[in-house]
Amino acid sequence: MKKITTLTLSALTSAVLLTTGCSTNNGNQETAATSVAVTENSTAAEKVGYSLGYMMAEGNKDAITDLNLDTFEKGFRDGYEGKDAALTQEQMQKVLTDYQKEQEEKFVKEMQESAEANKTKGAEFLAANAKKEGVKQTESGLQYKVLKEGTGKSPKATDVVKVDYEGKLLDGTVFDSSYERGEPVEFPLNQVIPGWTEGLQLMKEGGKYQFFIPADIAYGEAGTPGIEPNSTLIFTVDLLAVNPSK
Repeated sequence: MKKITTLTLSALTSAVLLTTGCSTNNGNQETAATSVAVTENSTAAEKVGYSLGYMMAEGNKDAITDLNLDTFEKGFRDGYEGKDAALTQEQMQKVLTDYQKEQEEKFVKEMQESAEANKTKGAEFLAANAKKEGVKQTESGLQYKVLKEGTGKSPKATDVVKVDYEGKLLDGTVFDSSYERGEPVEFPLNQVIPGWTEGLQLMKEGGKYQFFIPADIAYGEAGTPGIEPNSTLIFTVDLLAVNPSK
């Protein structure tokens, strides 16, 4: 859920301006969006208006998911045509402020509930996973399984490593994969999540491991885009090369 800002509301207003109508000679807005047919043969002005309106609306539709388009258009038309507002400026500002506060409180509650649910799911998964054949666990709670043992050198935390990897959530959703991109990545080992810093030091070049990383040594209670708070993560990693830090 996105935080609703004045900029977002302004952009959404612009989108509706461009998509809900066009001016007649007397300045009245009388053509509804549903009656406007835009094709590649439309005028340049029509295509510009449609393109800007569509892109702005598409980019902001998640900000206010329950927007009443009918009353939004009514308010927009009244303001654009200079009609008296149904509400005072103070009332309208309070409505928007209260709405934003309500949405923020809803967002916080949803994140807290999600964090608790993910914490429980993660604990249950790790407890069961620890009993599986080939799975080992370190003092930090990191679990790993050797898929292929390497023969090269092991990295230190200060080294730069070159890896191929795939990251998944417990439900199997792949949130990141260098395999899919077709290009390995390089990074300093001490600049990633703690579970990676610890886990890769257990490997040797040429090895392939699977890591089961508890949330507290992954992205924790904060989470990150694409990963909810308190998510336990599963990584498959090929350690391709180890280079000393420069």
